[in-house]
Amino acid sequence: MENSSEKCNFEGNKELNASTITVGGIYDMLLDSINHEDTRSVVRLGRVDPTDNPLFRTTTVAVDAITRAVHSFNFNCYPPTVGLPEAKRAVADHLTSNLPHKIISPENVFLTIGGTQAIDIILPSLARPGANILLPKPGYPHYELRATRCLLEIRHFDLLPERGWEVDLDSLEALADENTVAIVFISPSSPCGNVFTYEHLKRVAEIASKLGIFVISDEVYAHVTFGSKPFVPMREFSSIVPIVTKIIDNLEITSDPTTIVQASIPGILEKTTDDFHSNNLNILREAANIFYDGCKEIPCLTCPHKPEGAMVVMVEINFSQLEGIVDDVQFCTKLAKEESVILFPGVAVGLKNWVRVSLAVDLSDLKDGLSRIREFSLRHAKMS
Repeated sequence: MENSSEKCNFEGNKELNASTITVGGIYDMLLDSINHEDTRSVVRLGRVDPTDNPLFRTTTVAVDAITRAVHSFNFNCYPPTVGLPEAKRAVADHLTSNLPHKIISPENVFLTIGGTQAIDIILPSLARPGANILLPKPGYPHYELRATRCLLEIRHFDLLPERGWEVDLDSLEALADENTVAIVFISPSSPCGNVFTYEHLKRVAEIASKLGIFVISDEVYAHVTFGSKPFVPMREFSSIVPIVTKIIDNLEITSDPTTIVQASIPGILEKTTDDFHSNNLNILREAANIFYDGCKEIPCLTCPHKPEGAMVVMVEINFSQLEGIVDDVQFCTKLAKEESVILFPGVAVGLKNWVRVSLAVDLSDLKDGLSRIREFSLRHAKMS
């Protein structure tokens, strides 16, 4: 076909460069590197999708709730723009169940099609000429992608591996100015796998209050903690600093979660047992122990902090131990080609020359993957 981009006055968006590639795009790129003559199964330690693993299969309570909603024929319609009242009430009750005061009312709950759509609504709502936003480094790539698309200037604050991935509080204040609109805080941390203490969260809230900005608290992994620290919701500090609870302006132009799914929420939240959650946490705890101990046997990798939450962990690559490998992307590409193991390059989450590893995998696959990574490390080790 004739290239007619000039005739149509078409030009790609130059802001959407390699730095804004999606997680799925990078994952697909690494899958393309697999040597298909390798008869071994592919060990997917780069993809954080627990539902892909039978060990983390969705509770039957959810299946039953959705089935009842379908069979009722009461929800074959468009939902209200801001969500079904019964679903909003169930979410509000769930979020405040362990707090002394009901600080979240159903009117403060807006349902979205997953966390990604929530980001797609919130960040454009904040965008204005000259505005900037504070994002964690490392962090979740979609914040970068969406901020870039709506022309929000990105300013990164560091998470410090030597301090268990705590926020670099000393530099946080210096990043902000009169054009800073918000700070994004992910807790428990993805991709670092750490859990923040009450005291540290309170200090973040106090700094945000001093700066006059509000906190976008990303708690997708709320209560997914399996170490010694409990999960502390940021809303406990809502008396100190505003926490994002609603975005109104854009809701009229976004898609809504399907009515059937919304109708299922009250039953799912009410009837899912503690045993279901504790079983998943036990699997993740065992995976964290296996990975942390196994990583010590791989000379070129260093895990600075044993994961305690979420489903991922960050690992540093020591290139002084390797011959002919210069960065994290090359490391992951070669590993995929030679060992059929997928790891996620750290540069994609803001930390070059690290890798992100998923713990939401079968434990036998995790052990196999660690063994293959060790063989890869030894094969590419520098000769002393």
